[in-house]
Amino acid sequence: MKKYKNSCILLFISLGFTSCLPEPNYPIEPAIKFLAFDIYEDNSAVLSIEFTDGDGDLGLNSSDILPPFCSTCDHHFNLMCEYDELRDGEWTHIPLIPAQGQVPFYYRVPRVNPSGSNPALKGIIEIAMNTWSLQSDYDTLRFRISLEDRDLNLSNEETTIMILK
Repeated sequence: MKKYKNSCILLFISLGFTSCLPEPNYPIEPAIKFLAFDIYEDNSAVLSIEFTDGDGDLGLNSSDILPPFCSTCDHHFNLMCEYDELRDGEWTHIPLIPAQGQVPFYYRVPRVNPSGSNPALKGIIEIAMNTWSLQSDYDTLRFRISLEDRDLNLSNEETTIMILK
């Protein structure tokens, strides 16, 4: 009987400590941190970033198609990966122009719904990149990554490691 009573006391003490932990408090602008760029045998890749967002307005639903998120609007995509190549020792941005048949490395991250009463979000986004390099005479590239929330707040910009094709 005494054993059971001590276990219950420890349980209540541990519950008391966890309820005293402060709730996360992040800025309302999303913040990102590059984690990894993993290339697989089939030449596909996965980009992993960590994110925080203080007011929980991250991501877009498939129904978010009215301005400013319509398919022809500047904010249709909320995760942008700008493509750079190392050319003659200097990083050179390679702009991709959809009107010329080029597909930019832009993505729509799905809406994330906060749980509980605190809207703050923290998590990891993984993007499957089945094609991730351009045909080029240069063999070293990187991506500059940024994330935008529904209030159009832009995150910091993170850069991947140097990637060899």
